[in-house]
Amino acid sequence: MVRTHMARTYGDKRNRFVLQHAPSDAARGAFWCVVRAGHGGAIAGDSFSRDTYPGHELFLCLRGHAQVRSHGHTWDVNPGDALWMNCYHPHRYTSAVRDPWEYYWLRCEGSQLDHVWKLILAAGGPVAPGCDTREKRAVFERIFALLREKPVNLDALIHAELARWVALFLHALQSAGPTVEPAEVPERLRPALERMRLYHHLPLRLAELADLSGFSPSHFVRVFRAALGTSPIDWLRRARIEQAKRRLRESSDTLKEVASQVGYSDQFYFSRDFKRMTGQSPSEYRESKATD
Repeated sequence: MVRTHMARTYGDKRNRFVLQHAPSDAARGAFWCVVRAGHGGAIAGDSFSRDTYPGHELFLCLRGHAQVRSHGHTWDVNPGDALWMNCYHPHRYTSAVRDPWEYYWLRCEGSQLDHVWKLILAAGGPVAPGCDTREKRAVFERIFALLREKPVNLDALIHAELARWVALFLHALQSAGPTVEPAEVPERLRPALERMRLYHHLPLRLAELADLSGFSPSHFVRVFRAALGTSPIDWLRRARIEQAKRRLRESSDTLKEVASQVGYSDQFYFSRDFKRMTGQSPSEYRESKATD
């Protein structure tokens, strides 16, 4: 049975609330808009699913635990974790039996949100582990305040808060991933390395990365290789393939879609690099992980 909202709560219900907003068509076209938001919780073991529902839902787990499922994969949600769910795809939320979750949530709509969601997935989402929890909570609470006050520029202000949320979400995902110990990386390389980690899906030019470090391109390559044991191009290629492996394991997207999500405009070059680094074609890798 498909259920469309989390209506049941547990424990002290005095702090629970739901806020609603009806942005204009013009605002929906120009901004990321929040149409519903609130503070909720679930009964122990409660589970519900949807085949599809308009918009994207963002959560911050305040306490307790849950599991979410989408695209054939299940993720755990723990205190301090952020969650981004694309509700246009089948999905399910299940609260823990012993320690059910309590959360802030909002549903947003707007142009390009699907593209942002794909970026989140490519970075390792849709669950971002606890990181900057105080700041993420503050974003929700500022959005709640805006929805209550309804200033004349409400949708523009909410858009700015959601952009802040995306930045925090991506930072949390990157912080949870494998990184080189900061002490091993020269300070001047860090801006370029951060750009490569967060924006590996974009076409990055060597001259641009060198400029971030204040080096000429040739000197940047020498310093990078000395610090990380590989060239910037090879480091970026490996980062893309690692993200591709995750997408192949956790999504049903086509190989062309996965290639694009991790920065390859040509599926042939993506498949070539993937096999060179893993010993398997993307299709072979996906098939092998499906039987693990």
